[in-house]
Amino acid sequence: MNPDASTIAAGAPIEVDLSPIAEGQDIKVFWRGKPIYISHRTKKQIDEARAVNVASLPDPQADDARVKSGHEQWLVVIGICTHLGCIPIAHEGSYDGFFCPCHGSVYDTSGRIRQGPAPTNLVVPPYQFVSDTKIQIG
Repeated sequence: MNPDASTIAAGAPIEVDLSPIAEGQDIKVFWRGKPIYISHRTKKQIDEARAVNVASLPDPQADDARVKSGHEQWLVVIGICTHLGCIPIAHEGSYDGFFCPCHGSVYDTSGRIRQGPAPTNLVVPPYQFVSDTKIQIG
């Protein structure tokens, strides 16, 4: 007995298989009508995100606070710019993270705001690993 489409759209958890996502690639899924970016980060992207002086960020947050311990290669964020709600583009901008073409907000590979008018980092939705290759969002 599965929930109907309206229940799912209202916020039922979704499961996502991570196994087909290659290193350096990201996918977009939808949960509660919102785009969710799931990025399989490279070691270089992780190292760059961790090397940032957190105190220099407009919305200070360490990379390890934005990912699950033991699964640092996976970044899961809501793909809605925190400025005015536009949809940023992945793997764009000065930090190889996300770029919002509407007003120029630039996020790094941890989804943290680095330049532009957005006041806060991209939001990390509630999620958990149900196995090494599958997450549940919501």
